[in-house]
Amino acid sequence: MSALTNNAHRLCLLGIKAVRQPSLTRPILFSRTYAASTRTWTPKTSTPSSSPPKVVKAAASTSVAGAGNSGTTENPSDTLEEIDVSEAMSGSVPLEAVPSSASLSSPFPGDFTAAVDIGSTDWSTSYHGLSTQAFSKDIANILLAPVDDMDIEMKPDGLIYLPEIKYRRVLNKAFGPGGWGLAPRSETNVGPKIVSREYALVCQGRLVAVSRGEQEYFDPSNIPTATEGCKSNALMRCCKDLGIASELWDPRFIREFKAKYCVEVFAEHVPTKKKKKLWRRKDQPKFDYPWKE
Repeated sequence: MSALTNNAHRLCLLGIKAVRQPSLTRPILFSRTYAASTRTWTPKTSTPSSSPPKVVKAAASTSVAGAGNSGTTENPSDTLEEIDVSEAMSGSVPLEAVPSSASLSSPFPGDFTAAVDIGSTDWSTSYHGLSTQAFSKDIANILLAPVDDMDIEMKPDGLIYLPEIKYRRVLNKAFGPGGWGLAPRSETNVGPKIVSREYALVCQGRLVAVSRGEQEYFDPSNIPTATEGCKSNALMRCCKDLGIASELWDPRFIREFKAKYCVEVFAEHVPTKKKKKLWRRKDQPKFDYPWKE
């Protein structure tokens, strides 16, 4: 066999061996095992602190941040101040500078007392505050002011009086609306012709006077109106203790007033033609009906 043939035969055998031998360039696969780690999540619980809570106080401002205001505070943390609640409750921290009703100027001259729990007082039986302290000089000047002669009215029987609305105006001027009131001290007593009830005059949270008012009525349908008149009558009687229009109970003043401002005239009752002397103020018109001068 020639050398060329031998070489070809050798190459053929080498090719067969190359096919049967495993390739040295084949990738080797490695087996890996992955273990998933298990994690347990536990929510955080806040441990109560022994220190008192903090509150944040910021200065009030009407400026809007970023709106071109030079005085606007962009960083609120620079102006915030932490305050201990316990200190605020104990009074060591000063209160906010908010004007109270006591610091505001009042149009009324009365020295208004601080607010108290007046609703807990049973004025039907209580004498709370009676004669404990005199009213201020300004209030006394209003209550004791001389009555205006033009405010005094006269009934045909010769009795002079001050309309109950005048008493209310004096009380409102002295104590202010809401600074006084009438508290009933008894049930309404309805008789055959008269309604009566006892009232207490309370000024600035203390009892001032107690009086029973009365009012006549002629028909049961007029009882509600008579009840209101009874209240007004009690008010006028209570105001005597405050000195309001006290001249009206002075006999000398009554005589002088009637001589100066009033006149007594004969008048005839138109339906019955009965004549009678009646009183009226000189500046009032003459009687017309049912009595006619």
